[in-house]
Amino acid sequence: MSTKTKSGKSRNRFSQQYKAEALALAERLGVPTAAKQLGLQDSQLYSWRSKERMNQERSDVEEKLAVENVRLKRQLTEQAEELAILKKAAAYFAKSLK
Repeated sequence: MSTKTKSGKSRNRFSQQYKAEALALAERLGVPTAAKQLGLQDSQLYSWRSKERMNQERSDVEEKLAVENVRLKRQLTEQAEELAILKKAAAYFAKSLK
């Protein structure tokens, strides 16, 4: 899909599916060969690949954070339960001392 920029030049916009297929081709054939076959600049494929890797790294980090969140929530729940038990025990012993 082509769009016009402010300078009046035509700029292509590619779908995520097209980018993924182009990157898969570049993985098999190498970036220069794939770019030539697709009529793209090498730099375009390198840019797409770089962005894809950053997104993947971000996904990995988000997954690790989600696991850590679950662990911390579990720990917080356990501590809340322990605190509730201690409060009940303190109340029981306070009554028995009177």
